[in-house]
Amino acid sequence: MEMSHLAPVMFGSLVVAMLAGFPVAFTLGGLGLAFGYFAMSQGFVNPEFMGNLPLRLYGIVSNELLLSIPFFTFMGAILERCGLAEDLLEGTGQLFGSRPGGLGFAVIIVGAILGAITGTVAASVIAMGVISLPIMVRYGYDMRYATGVIAASGTITQLIPPSLVLVVLADQLGRSVGDMYLGAIGPSLLQTAIFLLYTAAIVMFKPQWVPPLPPEARTMRGAALVKRVLWGMLPSVVLIFLVLGTLFMGLATPTEAGALGAFGGMLLAAMHKRLSISLIWQAMDTTMRVTSMVIFILLGSTVFSLVFQGVDGHIWIEEMLSNLPGGPVGFLIAVNIFIFFLAFFLDFFEIAFIVVPLLAPVAEKLGIDLIWFGVLLCVNMQTSFMHPPFGFALFYLRGVADQIHKSGAISKPILSRDIYLGAIPWVAMQLVLVAVVIFWPESVTAFLDKETAVNTDDVHIEMQIEDLGSDPVTPPAAEEPTGSVSDVVGGEPDMSVPPPQVEIDPTQAVKDAL
Repeated sequence: MEMSHLAPVMFGSLVVAMLAGFPVAFTLGGLGLAFGYFAMSQGFVNPEFMGNLPLRLYGIVSNELLLSIPFFTFMGAILERCGLAEDLLEGTGQLFGSRPGGLGFAVIIVGAILGAITGTVAASVIAMGVISLPIMVRYGYDMRYATGVIAASGTITQLIPPSLVLVVLADQLGRSVGDMYLGAIGPSLLQTAIFLLYTAAIVMFKPQWVPPLPPEARTMRGAALVKRVLWGMLPSVVLIFLVLGTLFMGLATPTEAGALGAFGGMLLAAMHKRLSISLIWQAMDTTMRVTSMVIFILLGSTVFSLVFQGVDGHIWIEEMLSNLPGGPVGFLIAVNIFIFFLAFFLDFFEIAFIVVPLLAPVAEKLGIDLIWFGVLLCVNMQTSFMHPPFGFALFYLRGVADQIHKSGAISKPILSRDIYLGAIPWVAMQLVLVAVVIFWPESVTAFLDKETAVNTDDVHIEMQIEDLGSDPVTPPAAEEPTGSVSDVVGGEPDMSVPPPQVEIDPTQAVKDAL
């Protein structure tokens, strides 16, 4: 086998192994080591090159940026069970419930707020499903709209800072987490606005799908309603500032902001009288599982990518993608189509660790801003939670629906067909946002600090020279030193006293000498 054929075979073997259902982390590491030994035996790779592997693995476990992942995961796990989502949904649901589509608007807004607090899709989908789905079904909401809006609003969490996906993408692209968070603000607001506009269109053209709550369901009014809304909103705003405000203002690193968020999550749980040893233990267990999964996938992908680069796989990828028609836009369209279909089978962590390191050098060579590129991929990977058959948000909602039916909160079971068909319009709206970000990069870069570019061709240096006249400048004549010998012997000579004039007769001097 020639070396030029080894990279495609290596990549194809990875796809086959993952489709066969092998664990991703061990598949990456095992294939990397196997192809590494084969490449060394054939003389394609020097053993000294493989000696870089321990250094790269040590660089991963000593990366302080990755320490923010357990902090944000712990914060989300605490807030998932602390009662904050209940207060937010109950208050906003009562506030908008008197209008058609009010519960839909409330779910979208609360999904965005929870996304800015928890950073995890599971927490948002489960919390909103448990609280909102029974009410929507009970009061006549269309089943497919109800399941779709809950699942889609939960996936906004992946795009809104402090998303774990943005942390991982920042690490893989070599960019700061703060810039990645700033770049994601515009698309996350656009995604929320698109969902709200779709719900408004449903209200206009299909009002029977989203009826208002009857008067007997609106139990809070006046000051009690305002108090309930503020009790849900104000702590959330404080926590958002604690996590994101300190990060954007440069007062905290991502790891420090995550630690502040974890502390703030426990404080909110205590305010809602939900903080307990059991809650902390469950949050720590979830944090351990998620963090271990991320680190193992990252270690395996590092082994695979090192060997892949050693056999010139990066050159193969670059040659294949650099010559696509359409230049950078054609590259972005092709990459996003590829990732959209890849997300049917892989979750966002696997895509970020396997695919992004292969695509980033090509994007940078084409002059694509890597912050824009990373946020665009994050927007696309939202769909991995939504599209059938492996969308995790749909799995979470499926489990919530079964629990609700068993508890007796709804009379009839929710069919999987309704969940999957209800997700399709929301996936289409997510793809609309992908197209918007591709053709409108300012939606990402508008919030970033602009670097001042200096064109050296436009720089002119001018010097003002004073005209001293036509007469040449004559330097002053050197003055002869003055002072007597006695002045020198006694100390510094007095330069202001003229020396005495002494006349010497040469004949008399000779006689005196004899």
